[in-house]
Amino acid sequence: MKKLLALVILSVALWGCASTVNTTNMNADEHLNYAMKLFNDGDYVESINEFQAILLQFPGSAVTDQAQYYLAESHFKRGEYILAAYEYSRLIKDIPASKLVPQAQFQLAESYYKLSPDFQLDQRYTNKSVEEFQAFIDFFPTDPRVPEAEKKIKELNDKLAEKEFHTAEIYEKMEYYEAAIYYYNIVTDTYHDSKYAPSAQYNKIRTLVQIKENKTALKEIASFLQRYPSDGNVTAVKKLQETLNKNG
Repeated sequence: MKKLLALVILSVALWGCASTVNTTNMNADEHLNYAMKLFNDGDYVESINEFQAILLQFPGSAVTDQAQYYLAESHFKRGEYILAAYEYSRLIKDIPASKLVPQAQFQLAESYYKLSPDFQLDQRYTNKSVEEFQAFIDFFPTDPRVPEAEKKIKELNDKLAEKEFHTAEIYEKMEYYEAAIYYYNIVTDTYHDSKYAPSAQYNKIRTLVQIKENKTALKEIASFLQRYPSDGNVTAVKKLQETLNKNG
């Protein structure tokens, strides 16, 4: 037991010595190389300290953008996504001519993507992620990561649509039909490309019939049949249309 304890103490002491490097006399490139070694070794706490030191000691140097980017990456690797987003944003705003800006913009969106919670919760980070992925697509349309950004926007929009759809269903069950229609409209208008849009329009039609808004229901039926001719609810919608037309 004593031997094991001695080995543990020795290991800690050796690690402490190995991680203590005097960077005082290093130039910008040497300091960056040292910080990158820490980063590549997965020592993100120490790499954060060194990238911050580089930014303080060599402001405006040729390595500033790399130090700023990998400072953000170090936070990202640690799961500190809010801090990562802040540091990516600093690179984008402060060094817009850097070749690392496209990657920083993508990673900024990715940071908010990681922060996006389940649909029942506050979706501010989901909205931010959509906004930043869209900015990435708009500013860098030829980047090979555009398809991935588009895929994630669709995924996030489905989540936003699910939240509104779920809210509409709750109001419908509570028989607050006007409120239900309002939220179904958000799904069909704002998230019309989401997987929840057909069901939202179908539920809106049923709700309109429930409150005897038959003319509006018929307009929605015509729109539904045009938009979603292969949807699973087409037969039910056509039956509703037939019934409403018979009843005048």
